[in-house]
Amino acid sequence: MKHDRNGNPLIERYNANERSNHWITALCFVLAGLSGLAMFHPVMAWLAALFGGGQWTRILHPFFGVVMFASFAVLVVRFWHHNQFEPGDRQWLRQIPDVLANHEEKLPKVGRYNAGQKMLFFTLVVAMAFLLLSGIVIWRQWFSGYFPIGLIRVSALLHAFFAFVIIVAIIVHVYAGIWVKGTMGAMTRGTVTYGWVRKHHPRWFEEVMRKARR
Repeated sequence: MKHDRNGNPLIERYNANERSNHWITALCFVLAGLSGLAMFHPVMAWLAALFGGGQWTRILHPFFGVVMFASFAVLVVRFWHHNQFEPGDRQWLRQIPDVLANHEEKLPKVGRYNAGQKMLFFTLVVAMAFLLLSGIVIWRQWFSGYFPIGLIRVSALLHAFFAFVIIVAIIVHVYAGIWVKGTMGAMTRGTVTYGWVRKHHPRWFEEVMRKARR
């Protein structure tokens, strides 16, 4: 069992492989996002300088996206079973005012992830899938020659739309991670305190304790 510097016991929330997987996905998201914005509108064209100019930006952007999708796909396999919706999730969503007011004692017992985290997870799954598919259609270097111009135009619009969706989703993800004290540490150190788990994920805490006793 791990302990903090004061000797208090800690619970492992993410192992080293899971954390590395997460940060590779995050890095690729930043690179794909910045390079995509550089090509999206002239007012953001200055971002292309980060990648060696416009030509290199156009070359690198789809590769950033492919690596991001592949890394995210591994995360999906790792955490799919933890993000299945359960009966208490609907009640959790109905009590969003209590969530925002930090009245977690009034909420249904939450497992490893709450309903909001699960909704974010599946939003990212859908957005990533559409970004990959639409990106392949508009990838001029390799694939766009195989598709009719009408499909390419629709795919370009879809790519921009789901890029917006995923950027908003990640902003919410980061904000929530900062808002709930201790969450960021879970993805940097990999561990959380007993008190954090008991407060935010009481049903998961009970499961961890049962396994520890066995």
